Amino acid sequence: MNHEAPLAEFLGLTFNLSNVLMITVASAIVFLIAVLSTRALAMKPTGMQNFMEWIMDFVRNIIKSNMDWKTGGSFHILGITLIMYVAISNFLGLPFAITYDHYLWWKSPTADPIVTMTLAVMVIALTHYYGIRMKGFREYGKDFFRPMGFLFPLKIIEEFANTLTLGLRLYGNIYAGEILLGLLAGSLATGFFGHIAAVIPTLAWLGFSVFIGGIQAFIFVMLTMVYMAHKVSSDH
Repeated sequence: MNHEAPLAEFLGLTFNLSNVLMITVASAIVFLIAVLSTRALAMKPTGMQNFMEWIMDFVRNIIKSNMDWKTGGSFHILGITLIMYVAISNFLGLPFAITYDHYLWWKSPTADPIVTMTLAVMVIALTHYYGIRMKGFREYGKDFFRPMGFLFPLKIIEEFANTLTLGLRLYGNIYAGEILLGLLAGSLATGFFGHIAAVIPTLAWLGFSVFIGGIQAFIFVMLTMVYMAHKVSSDH
């Protein structure tokens, strides 16, 4: 459990090589799924195309629950990308963890707060970008003083709070799940009786962690669209 992160220095910056590896793996898997799902499109979808269309409909319903489709349709691809990337990132560390020379290399990238906070900052930055793009800088700036100007400091605090809760909620759930799986897996090596006693809880928690990983991906995309609707819709 006390494994270190493999770090490397480059141009005065410190990089976590495990995060770099797992982010690359998650991105490659998302890209591969997208290619396999769309390389042979048919009127009657089957297999991977059917799965991708289900994801598209699922994200479309999330968007429609927060804003009208005319406004929110442009965020459809963003939502699909986020839900696939976050879900796969959540699942990567569930089957196993790989360590080498006391360094943890294989894990869920979302079990690191740097990764989840980076995703959260990216999402909040995008909400500001699209808010300015769709409303104009002047009109968007006025939203920070509505309905009353003295609420401006609270609006600024809200932006930081949204960023923290979006990133830390995802990190906390995935990290806690991997810690418990690690503890259960450790008990498998304590002998025959420890092995027998730990198998069922480990499998049960593994299944529950898959469920939690999917739910957290849904929550991340749902909150993204809630924040986006708040910025781009004129009735918010």
